[in-house]
Amino acid sequence: MNKFGCLPLAVVLASIVAPASADVFQFTGTASSGEGKTLYEEQHRVEGTCESGTFRPLEHSVTYVHSVNGNAEVFGDKTLDYHQSAIRPTVNFQQPDFQESLKITYPNADSVSVVLREPGGDTKRSSVDSSENLVVDAGFDNLVRQHWEEVTGGKSVKFRFLAPSRGTDYAFILEPTQSQAVKADHVMQIRPDSIMLKFLVDPIILGYNNQGALTAYSGLTNVRENADQNYTATILYNVGTYPECGLTP
Repeated sequence: MNKFGCLPLAVVLASIVAPASADVFQFTGTASSGEGKTLYEEQHRVEGTCESGTFRPLEHSVTYVHSVNGNAEVFGDKTLDYHQSAIRPTVNFQQPDFQESLKITYPNADSVSVVLREPGGDTKRSSVDSSENLVVDAGFDNLVRQHWEEVTGGKSVKFRFLAPSRGTDYAFILEPTQSQAVKADHVMQIRPDSIMLKFLVDPIILGYNNQGALTAYSGLTNVRENADQNYTATILYNVGTYPECGLTP
């Protein structure tokens, strides 16, 4: 008899080498205009694993829904893959109403490939140098959790953020802040680190609860209002399912 009792050796070995169990994090966001009008809804599902007591995201799907004549209608979707990096996911984003699509991939460890099809059918292709502090799309959410103790402790974090429509990246700062627009356990902002860019780009305000879940987002979104611009909105999030392990280290 081994130290595991009467279990067969094959079962014992399988339990030792088995990968971390899969887990799911689900939440929904409702976007509203400055006047309080509901614009659309985001339905998020993040599949991952629990590793050392902390949730590690792997695959993330987002469904975008709005109301048309009183009926819910899907108008866009996005998939993200975090297997290689939690802050630099691959991205596949579609907004068929505007014939718009975005694909972000990584041909090698040092570069980011962006293929953006804009309303009207024009396609832009660009390549951006990658770096350890480059953040892509929803990777900002995982950046916050990676630096949870620093930011909730009053410190700031510098990083670079990919701007797909510009085909380049810019320097930004994540830091704690106060805001009348967002009420949360922890309020943070993402703002440009460049004096010139500060006059062109408004900060994004983020709210998080004590468990490390995003509860509010206020600023420019990635959803089209029309062919010329995206919505600027406040999005309030509600968590449907937490993973069994913690969201923050």
